[in-house]
Amino acid sequence: MSSKISVTVVRVMSVCLVGFGFAGLTILSKAEARLPNIVFIFADDLGYADVGCYGHPYAVTPAIDRLAEEGTRFTQFYVTGVTCNPSRTGLMTGLFPARFPKYAADFGFGDRITVTDLLKQRGYRTGHFGKWHMGPDSTETAGTYSLDTIEVIGGSHDDPEGRDAELFKAADRFIRKHAYEPFYVNIWGHSTHFPVHVAPELAEEFKGLKVDRKDFSPTMQKKFDECLQIGAELDAAMQQYLADVYSFDLNVDRILKTIDELGLREDTLVVVSSDHGPAPVLLGAKKTFRQYSENMLGYAGEFQGGKHNQYEGGVRVPFIIRWPGQVQAGRVDSDSVLSFIDWLPTLCAIAGVEELPDQLDGEDVSDVWLGKSRNRSEPLFWKTSSSSSSPAIREGKWKLHLNTRRGQEIELYDLLLDPSESQNVAGQNPEVVALLSAKVKAWVAELPKSYEKNKK
Repeated sequence: MSSKISVTVVRVMSVCLVGFGFAGLTILSKAEARLPNIVFIFADDLGYADVGCYGHPYAVTPAIDRLAEEGTRFTQFYVTGVTCNPSRTGLMTGLFPARFPKYAADFGFGDRITVTDLLKQRGYRTGHFGKWHMGPDSTETAGTYSLDTIEVIGGSHDDPEGRDAELFKAADRFIRKHAYEPFYVNIWGHSTHFPVHVAPELAEEFKGLKVDRKDFSPTMQKKFDECLQIGAELDAAMQQYLADVYSFDLNVDRILKTIDELGLREDTLVVVSSDHGPAPVLLGAKKTFRQYSENMLGYAGEFQGGKHNQYEGGVRVPFIIRWPGQVQAGRVDSDSVLSFIDWLPTLCAIAGVEELPDQLDGEDVSDVWLGKSRNRSEPLFWKTSSSSSSPAIREGKWKLHLNTRRGQEIELYDLLLDPSESQNVAGQNPEVVALLSAKVKAWVAELPKSYEKNKK
């Protein structure tokens, strides 16, 4: 009996025995035997508009675009931090990363309960493949954060299947091994993190591509200028970057095909997203790395900023979810304001986890994932792990940057009218500034007064 047929038979028997097939049901009860598998594919530094379905004029991403057609694509989805570790800290714990007095990249999450802890208790097999950046050197030890399998696999820039091929293959093996039981898997790639330089076979796919700067938003023009400033050729740099994005798409396709081969499509919730906005061109890069810095042409679409800052280009990311029969296919949600701070409570609601940590910043938005339209209950906050750093808040249509450095003014933007954050309207809206400033200051008052980082 083939693996696909055998898994399908097991699934059908489960349906017959427990009446699975919960059309319209958001939260699973403990009596239901088949929990949905969860596959979380996370790109690194992939810009909001770096894939076709989010508006890139040249990107070749058929697998991700097809996933969006088969599921729901959100256009106001946010990360919890502007660099790698804070983004992962928020989604794994449901807490804003600025709450941690010890920088989690150096010290881990301490005694904080993670989403994988809770899903493991619920009966999930849990795995992590690829980039880690969630604590110190015990990353290969099974059991960390209740992960059954951990393979922290780097990328090979010479691999014709893309630098993430090996970690996706490892995740593929995990999925096949646990196809008969519910599983949660992190597949956290390295594309498109610096440096970007791909195998010749991948670059060949984009040979002859020419950049027309008019095809890109005004916010992208500065990055083009910086690329030229360090002596790069825009066409060659764009070819390299798009080839890296394409390789990521090829590896996403690998996982989607395995899910179908095993007959797990209807039982599997798949998410594709990015940990924050695109990295900048490094004007001061050393000569050794300059040729790779010039390839950092990640695209945030109309949004200002990118990695390392709290403007929309740094914190707004693509987010696609597919779960056949539960998540509406072909839907684009442009109204809901969601975040990875909601990852833990939302997945726990879907999986029927009843006991959650006492302190959570995120909220259960499973109803929004499944098609409901409503406003979120609480605002979103951002702040780096430095006592003197400037916080930001998003509530409703408003985004406020409470700049704390001397000589810098408070910035307020109406994101419905000005998503690129180009027109500061703080002066015209003093009441809004006062209200949001008070909320930000109250939140900052809850945070540690100092932060500990490893000095090594």
